[in-house]
This record gives sequence, C-alpha cells and structure tokens, in this order.
Amino acid sequence: MDEIIALENRRIEAMTKLDTQALDEILADDLSYVHSTARVETKAEFIAALTSGRTKYQSIERDDVDVRQYGETAVVTGRAKFHVNANGNDVRFQVRFTDVYAKRDNVWRMVAWQSTKLPD
Repeated sequence: MDEIIALENRRIEAMTKLDTQALDEILADDLSYVHSTARVETKAEFIAALTSGRTKYQSIERDDVDVRQYGETAVVTGRAKFHVNANGNDVRFQVRFTDVYAKRDNVWRMVAWQSTKLPD
C-alpha cells in the first residue's frame, strides 16, 4: 500500500507546514477527526484550527505503521509522537492511532482518524 503511505506522508507534511490545499485534497469532506483529547472535528473545523493558529503541529513522528486494504478501504494503524502548540501551550505526547482511507471516484481520501494518548 505504497499509495496510502505516500498520502500519509503528504498529510503529515501538510499538517506541519500548514499546507491547507494539500489537506483539502487528502481529507474527505465527511471526515471525522477524533483527537486524543476526545474532541471531534469535521474537515472544516480541523483546517480552521490550523489556519487560525489555535493548533500548530510542530512535528509528528510515526512508527510501527501498518496498512491493511479491504477493497476500497484502507486502515492505517501505528504510534506517533506529536509536538503541538495548542492554544498557546507547548505540548508533547504519544498516541496509538487508527486512520481510515476510502477510495471514492478512484481517489483515496482520509475519512476517519482516532487516537488514544499513551501514558507518559
């Protein structure tokens, strides 16, 4: 699933470099983004948090990444280390995540993200 890994890498880069055009292309319009704090955002809310400066992803490092494809759906799981500036607070944490992509009109889009914070 090199195509999904490439999309994931592009998404992470877009999040850290505030490339809203790339995020608009990668994220599905009906995205459900569940943060490790349990806050849920739509695609529009997620991008607005970035453009407003409320959330600034300094760095994201992933490991233990696994991609499984089920027809027109791909499930990505793994661990990630986040360095984020959230509402003016410098925060570092680790998560386990599940990320779901769906192929629609022959294009892969991220439809869901859910992460759980790991103990420090």
